[in-house]
Amino acid sequence: MGKPLEEELAGGNVSDSVTRIGDTVRKPAGPHTASVEGFLSYLHTAGFSGAPRTLGRDERGRHVLEYIPGKVAYEQSPMHEDGLHRVGALIRELHDLSEGYASPPGAQWDVAVPPDRADLICHHDLAPWNLVCAPDRWAFIDWDGAGPGSRLWDLAWTMTSFVPLAPDGDPTADAPRIRALADGYGLTAAQCRALPPLIGAHSRGMFDLLRDSSLTGRQPWARLHADGHADYWGPAADYADRHIDVWRQALG
Repeated sequence: MGKPLEEELAGGNVSDSVTRIGDTVRKPAGPHTASVEGFLSYLHTAGFSGAPRTLGRDERGRHVLEYIPGKVAYEQSPMHEDGLHRVGALIRELHDLSEGYASPPGAQWDVAVPPDRADLICHHDLAPWNLVCAPDRWAFIDWDGAGPGSRLWDLAWTMTSFVPLAPDGDPTADAPRIRALADGYGLTAAQCRALPPLIGAHSRGMFDLLRDSSLTGRQPWARLHADGHADYWGPAADYADRHIDVWRQALG
């Protein structure tokens, strides 16, 4: 029997080579991988279908995960409001389960942008480029950046990425899309008041990471800065901050 065929998967600005073998995905492991494996195992045991199952390591020490067939949301047309509502509900399910997870002592994580608080384990990149959509299942992939954070910090990034809140956005069009995500999640009145400032803050955190890494050489962020990613996230943060009052009104 010949060696299993490895198919290199597209995407993955942060991770090194990601490959598929049959119904599995193989990713390079790092100091944080054991913590990610523990969290994914917990989610699977809890019945959460919105994340891939972790399947151990292969003979090369790579992290083996379930391959989830489907189309990545980023490669499709922007979601309608009913789709955004579904995304919000999926994230709410994730966060509710995460609150019951006790991170083991000494756990190592690889969170790129420092969060506002560390209340529970978050994904930290709940974005359309990490959402696989199939008729019977939607699931978020790429959990390497998971780690301590807060519900609203995770959700703020989702607002930026899924609406999306782009530098050339139209607040009149974006406001009801923000509301659809929030309604799907089921935000409380207090959370609706606290969320808007965090939207721009999270985008600003990404800009700062890219800018600072361009000076220190920290990879892969220095490479992404050279590719022009900061030229997007800085103005995106400005746009989100400029219209905080619109987002507050949309959230009621």
